[in-house]
Amino acid sequence: MWFQLVLVVALVLIGAYLLLSKPGPRHLAVRRVVMLVSLMAGVTVIIWPGLLTQLARLVGVGRGVDLLFYLALVAGLLYVVNEYKRSVMLARANTHLARELVLTEARLTDRITELEAKLNDRPL
Repeated sequence: MWFQLVLVVALVLIGAYLLLSKPGPRHLAVRRVVMLVSLMAGVTVIIWPGLLTQLARLVGVGRGVDLLFYLALVAGLLYVVNEYKRSVMLARANTHLARELVLTEARLTDRITELEAKLNDRPL
């Protein structure tokens, strides 16, 4: 029963992370550490498959496969949240770049028009 509480807390924390976190060097470091720990856990479970069942029983889940499914669900949701935040950040950057490009082109066009007017007003 307490493992269900842990899963609910994990999902609430993922939601808070979605709302509050800002990407940066610390964010990237945390992602790398989580990835490394996940890989090590995966290798451990592959080498000693009975360990997952023992861990599942320890936390109050019936089978190791069920525990693996719950953890995969949380990891999948965390991945989706990360990708969503990344997508929003990239969309904002693209919007900013597009605005800057349009403003730069407008300034350039105005400057060219000014220079052409000066050239045309100059006597030969």
